[in-house]
Amino acid sequence: MTIDQKVRKTLDELGIADAPGVEAAFAEVRAAMQAERAALIARGAASESEREKLCKDLRDRWLARKNGLLSAVDEKWLKAARKELKPSVGKSFNNLRQESAALEIAALARDVPLRKQAEANGGIPAGGSPPMAAQMYRETPSDLTLPGNRRALGTLHPVTQMQREIEEIFLNLGFHIESGPEIESVYYNFDALNIPESHPSRDDWDTLYIDSKTVLRTHTSPVQIRAMEKYGAPLHIIIPGKCYRRDNPDASHSPMFHQIEGLAIASDITFADLKGTLDFFAKRLFGQKIRTRFQPSFFPFTEPSGEVSISCIFCGGEGCRVCKESGWIEVMGCGMVHPQVLRNGGVDPEKFSGWAFGLGVDRFAMLKYDINDIQLFFQSDVRFLEQF
Repeated sequence: MTIDQKVRKTLDELGIADAPGVEAAFAEVRAAMQAERAALIARGAASESEREKLCKDLRDRWLARKNGLLSAVDEKWLKAARKELKPSVGKSFNNLRQESAALEIAALARDVPLRKQAEANGGIPAGGSPPMAAQMYRETPSDLTLPGNRRALGTLHPVTQMQREIEEIFLNLGFHIESGPEIESVYYNFDALNIPESHPSRDDWDTLYIDSKTVLRTHTSPVQIRAMEKYGAPLHIIIPGKCYRRDNPDASHSPMFHQIEGLAIASDITFADLKGTLDFFAKRLFGQKIRTRFQPSFFPFTEPSGEVSISCIFCGGEGCRVCKESGWIEVMGCGMVHPQVLRNGGVDPEKFSGWAFGLGVDRFAMLKYDINDIQLFFQSDVRFLEQF
């Protein structure tokens, strides 16, 4: 069975019923993807236009939204997977999707060489013999005692590290990762989320408008509506990404920041499920001694709404400068999804309920790594970044 045939069958149809089988199946897909990329690089291209066409063909074969192989894996393996296999499939698919970045046209074009007549003939002009310099080079043995050229190893940005750590926790709970556009319509960013035009969030001071109907998204919440329209219910997703607000840069604010939204919709979901999930998340991220506290709040897209605080990770809840002597640090907002928001997403609130939360990845990284200025993340100072 070819790889094209396999990815268009469900895991049940392939007889895969456990985590090792899932890992083996994804390893086969990964090997096929890497082999096709290596074959293209080895083949090369005769011209710039041919290289662009070959790179686009390979990219579309794997990454096209409608008929790409990764879309088939998403549809047939991830979405159709049994509940007990969801964490394993979600983790493997996320890793595969990250590796597939090497199939983007720009990445391929950097590695696919242009074939020239001399290069195709091993550096020898057609009908001739190797140049004297080439002969001397080939006849001179390499000195294997010379030290190699060592390239300094980089590391992931601390915000990226924090985002992946959070993603890993929720992937293991059976959630999957969803994304959406950073340039968003006013409808998805505000109207569909039960935020009327008179709401303060739509004030020019808070929002970066491109035109009267388009904004740089102020939160990742618009993807909630897009996901409900796309998948319906039940639904369990997290939504990481960049957001933009017209904030003056200071130690705790930035006009661009990172957020992770969580959304769970099911027929019998309650606020107790939300509390249990976020308490489990906080303990996995900061340690088993962490306590969580929920306080009433207001958000137009949830009802009831709450704010989540955790016991101070620096003083253990006894009171210090960081927690302003309160023993608690507010970390995120949450609540039960408003019935009107469910309707706007095409979900019947009489049959389904849901909860959502939103947290700032940058703020969590500041807590986790004891950083007192958010601007340090975006100043590209190697002295700071190399600590991670």
